[in-house]
Amino acid sequence: WLGGSGGGWQDSGGIWPGIKLIEGRLSSEGDPEFGVSRGRLLPGHHLFGKDEISEETRQALQASLVLVHGGMAQDVGPILEMVTEKYLLRSEEAWRGRQQAIGTLDEILGYLKAGDIEAIGKATERNFRGPIQSIIPWAGNLYTDRLIQQARAEFGEKFWGFWMLGGMSGGGMGFLFDPRHKASAKVRLQDIMDRTKARMEHSVPFAMQPVVYDFAIDERGTWAELHGRAGETERQGEGSPALMPGDYYRLTFPDILRRDPWLLSPAQRAELEIFGALSAEDPALVDVLPSLFQRMLPQKQEEDSQESLSTMLAANAFDREQHEQIRGDLRSGRIGLAQNRLPTRSLIEEVAPEELVDATEGLPKDFDEIGRAALEAGEVAVVTLAGGAGSRWSQGAGVVKALNPFARLAGRHRSFIEIHLAKSRRSGRLCGTPLPHVVTTSYLTHRAIADALGEGEWEGHGSGGPLLLSPGSSVGLRMVPMVRDLRFAWEESSRQVLDIQAEKVRESQHSALINWARSQGEGSDYVDNLPDQCIHPVGHWYELPHLLHNGVLRGLLEERPQLQYLMMHNIDTVGANVDPGLLGLHISAQGAMTAEVIHRRLEDRGGGLARVDGNVRLVEGLALPREEIEFCLTFYNTNTFWIHIDRLLTTLGLERTALEDEEAVTEALGRMAARMPTYVTLKEVKKRWGRGQEDIFPVTQFEKLWGDMTALPEMDCGYVVVPRKRGQQLKEVAQLDGWLRDGSAAYVEDLCDWPG
Repeated sequence: WLGGSGGGWQDSGGIWPGIKLIEGRLSSEGDPEFGVSRGRLLPGHHLFGKDEISEETRQALQASLVLVHGGMAQDVGPILEMVTEKYLLRSEEAWRGRQQAIGTLDEILGYLKAGDIEAIGKATERNFRGPIQSIIPWAGNLYTDRLIQQARAEFGEKFWGFWMLGGMSGGGMGFLFDPRHKASAKVRLQDIMDRTKARMEHSVPFAMQPVVYDFAIDERGTWAELHGRAGETERQGEGSPALMPGDYYRLTFPDILRRDPWLLSPAQRAELEIFGALSAEDPALVDVLPSLFQRMLPQKQEEDSQESLSTMLAANAFDREQHEQIRGDLRSGRIGLAQNRLPTRSLIEEVAPEELVDATEGLPKDFDEIGRAALEAGEVAVVTLAGGAGSRWSQGAGVVKALNPFARLAGRHRSFIEIHLAKSRRSGRLCGTPLPHVVTTSYLTHRAIADALGEGEWEGHGSGGPLLLSPGSSVGLRMVPMVRDLRFAWEESSRQVLDIQAEKVRESQHSALINWARSQGEGSDYVDNLPDQCIHPVGHWYELPHLLHNGVLRGLLEERPQLQYLMMHNIDTVGANVDPGLLGLHISAQGAMTAEVIHRRLEDRGGGLARVDGNVRLVEGLALPREEIEFCLTFYNTNTFWIHIDRLLTTLGLERTALEDEEAVTEALGRMAARMPTYVTLKEVKKRWGRGQEDIFPVTQFEKLWGDMTALPEMDCGYVVVPRKRGQQLKEVAQLDGWLRDGSAAYVEDLCDWPG
């Protein structure tokens, strides 16, 4: 029974008929929790009789409530964890919100008994905007806010209130209307949701088209009918055996038939036996057998809407020569999962305090004055890296992270890119000189970000400085993995020990993948899929070189010949701004680059600052010979860098005047790319065959990372420790609550000037 979780409590409502109150229960003698837990896992259900909630009230509720699914799909797990954490810690604000919610529930029960549906609508919306969001601010989102605003603007007092269903809004939701206007509200809500989803398609995770449901209270609950028992039909005269509809067999049998017979349960064996005996006789099952073969045998699906792979590669300047070089290195064993790591003989040590500057408590005023002078002279520009889709953030939902309106600041939801533009606006106002802001993009993000800018999403950026997009033009073509890499990943990964039979199944699947890689050709191009499943981003090392390739830096220098410095940072480092003191420190050091680091916490994974064989540098987590070394490094890389433009060009073997020579730029960047480590990773891709069938395959891809520039002997780099509020990267939604509670959100808000 799905009664064991928060979602299960809610789902259990469908088991019982009518309107019911689901209540937690204290454990008592006879319960499995008794003596272990104060509470009982499974709830109690109070079914309201017609004497408590009248038939007229039930009809009035049905006549008023428009039930919808907004189309959004998010992992509610982090939200449930936040709720549990706040309850266990007795967070003061959340505890008050909990008491308010309990009071609101009592109000709603009173309104149900009184038959006041309009008051119920007001109470449920008040509960959503008040107690629920005081406990978990992330329960609401911009998409839901826009739906409520548009419904209220169109229907006014005829819209009685919003009703959140589930752990977060955007999915299951209710809208209560004056019954006389429900029919028109259903039509208009569908249109409002469709248009709002189309506008926000790339910024929030949608899994389906929004839908308006036909809703009625189920007075019967969950029920079943016994149609007969296998093998007993003729003897007992009970009619036909208990067969499911044909679509059930089309959906479930292909997977069952692919399994080894000894893995099938007795129930599955019996089901196959009955189906086999009756499929030739029962007219409802005659058409099922041919469709089973169609579903079991993979069939390629033509996708007219997808660009051909060759077109996508050509449009994104695919470097075939580099690709062949990487293939050769992969097949020869020069690169691979094991070769990502530094040699085991490498001496990796913690850096000494004198090898970096501590700015966590501020810097001398001299640095601040130097930085302000450079800002006033127009010598600085900001580069925000927004080429990645942020798969960890949206858990693969295909959302452009830069556009995700993830936090409510200054009274409304703000996206990552909107926050960064607001910081540049403030910096430009304070120094009296417009601050140029460059946003780097890739084939994954360029169109969505450009469209959002074109629609005026951040109209009023208003710093007066140029806002430029730097489209990336580098992609990689995925390859069939090497068997040695599949084995290395298998041996290195930690797995739960299963029972003997399940272990055999898992090992069989691993062997099948190895055989697949051999049959396809190790290191061959992976092209047997949709184009966007075959290509991959090649790492953020390329994002700054793209500024040279696409002419954005050249145009900026022509417009502002005094430009000397770039502050480059990730889209998710929301606390990073053009701080005059840090800029002044970089200028005073007279180096090519200054990297910002923060003190490491448990959740900070991915390498850090270390002395490697005597040289201080940033080292990637992929390159560490042993995983535990990472936890010995105090400082974590924020991926925020202060860069002296001319010294970087010198390191590349270029100068400003050479930026006009495309051939010279390409050659110089190619030489530098060849010196950067190539990290090999395995990713899983889905191959959809159609008719509900899909397989998952591991593929090889590579990336190069900017932090490895610090390992170049000719690259004069400095390092500075910054406060966590400035350097923290928001990689996962689960970080947001801590980010809000520790004051980081308020810190970021103070760095911004919002438009009008």
